[in-house]
Amino acid sequence: MKLKDTGLTAQDIKDKVKKYMIETYERFDFIAETAEGMYLYDENGTSYLDFYAGIAVNNAGSRNPKVVAAVKDQVDDIMHTFNYPYTIPQALLAEKVCKTIGMDKIFYQNSGTEANEAMIKMARKYGIEKYGPNRYHIVTAKNGFHGRTFGAMSATGQPGNGCQVGFGPMTYGFSYAPYNDLKAFKDACTENTIAIMIEPVQGEGGVVPLEQKFVDAIFELCAERDVLTISDEVQTGVGRTGKFLAGDNFGKKADIITLAKGIAGGIPMGACLSGDKCAGVLTPGTHGSTFGGNPIACAGAIEVLKKAADPIFLSQVADKGRYIAEKLKEIPEVESVTGMGLMIGIKLKTKNAKDILNAALEHGLLILTAKEKLRLLPPLTISYEDIDRGLEILAELLK
Repeated sequence: MKLKDTGLTAQDIKDKVKKYMIETYERFDFIAETAEGMYLYDENGTSYLDFYAGIAVNNAGSRNPKVVAAVKDQVDDIMHTFNYPYTIPQALLAEKVCKTIGMDKIFYQNSGTEANEAMIKMARKYGIEKYGPNRYHIVTAKNGFHGRTFGAMSATGQPGNGCQVGFGPMTYGFSYAPYNDLKAFKDACTENTIAIMIEPVQGEGGVVPLEQKFVDAIFELCAERDVLTISDEVQTGVGRTGKFLAGDNFGKKADIITLAKGIAGGIPMGACLSGDKCAGVLTPGTHGSTFGGNPIACAGAIEVLKKAADPIFLSQVADKGRYIAEKLKEIPEVESVTGMGLMIGIKLKTKNAKDILNAALEHGLLILTAKEKLRLLPPLTISYEDIDRGLEILAELLK
């Protein structure tokens, strides 16, 4: 939809949002009217270089031609039917994802928080059915982020965060331990613990990766106690870290894994995947979704996976991440660079990250923050030319 076709002004649009929408977002002060590849454009054709990908969603770039074609073709066939009949895109995508990851089963959802709700339910039900009514406790990491629905936000180890404050008691059955602190995780586990839930790289928590020795020890601990490893790959999955799953960087595969964000090229989709241990836990009547596995979303996701599951493409993502990190380290104002692949956190020495985000916007560069850091999440298809252009803007702002 184009502004010129509505008879309205840009300010009219902003005023309508303010008047009619419940606003919980800190808006970028422009109208995103069109997008192509690495760029968003406002109603005047002003371009914005995308270093945030709609928060790790547009991994294949905005309006990827193959994704757009697949979605348009599917719209001409069937758009929605609920999950009573079989649909072709669902079946083809399920096979592709399960074989790519090496998991047994997939359950489709519409978002990351829904996928994490399914994962929490699956873990708790596994524990209760196998060990009795008290085996449902889950340990998660402090500064983690798992979503804004009640189970997922209860799993989020940020009690003072706005996503938890003011909503009354969180869902019972979660404990939090410092990220990468093995002793703290062991101490948080009880005889009723059934799962350890963690992000391979904390996104909202500051773009902090797991440490290999911690991962090895956690998997050993869980194997000894029949505690499930459940991995939130909502932001890290689908190639973001240079592997299809971030967990692949550590040589480990969790019992349950969630995906969302980048899986369907900009169409809402989430997924909860299980290995053999939990594949039969959710049965008819125990879980469901009206829109989960929508044919349009599945058609888009099939095209995304053709690229995101390609080992050559994934190695290029890793190379680009290393290139950006090395270039950032040359900027005097940069204290440290964290992350993995094209999920990058930048700690500054003296400047305020939010101020730099706002200044970058004024210079046509879209970036994010995470805690006190700048956060970069560019499309995985970004060219080195666009990388250099974005880093030049950033370097100038950090002088």
